[in-house]
Amino acid sequence: MDELKRVILDYVKKEYLDDTDDRELAADTCLITGGIVDSFSMVSLKRFLERKYAIQIPDAEATPAAFDTVNSIADVVTRVQARSGAVGKVTAS
Repeated sequence: MDELKRVILDYVKKEYLDDTDDRELAADTCLITGGIVDSFSMVSLKRFLERKYAIQIPDAEATPAAFDTVNSIADVVTRVQARSGAVGKVTAS
């Protein structure tokens, strides 16, 4: 798993699963349709990624479908980075 997906997965585990939750999360686990991430959590995840990678994810691209799996979230971040020239840029957080 690449670093971007690992960062997203670690954030989701830390922020949205409690210590007693024994669900295994993978890059293709459904986060929104699986009930792990709700709309408010999606917004905080979007903000985390924007700060971490110094990007602006357009609201039109931050859809429930686009944020349903780590794979699809990573695709959004990668696309936005490519357009903004921020590929590989990470801020301290």
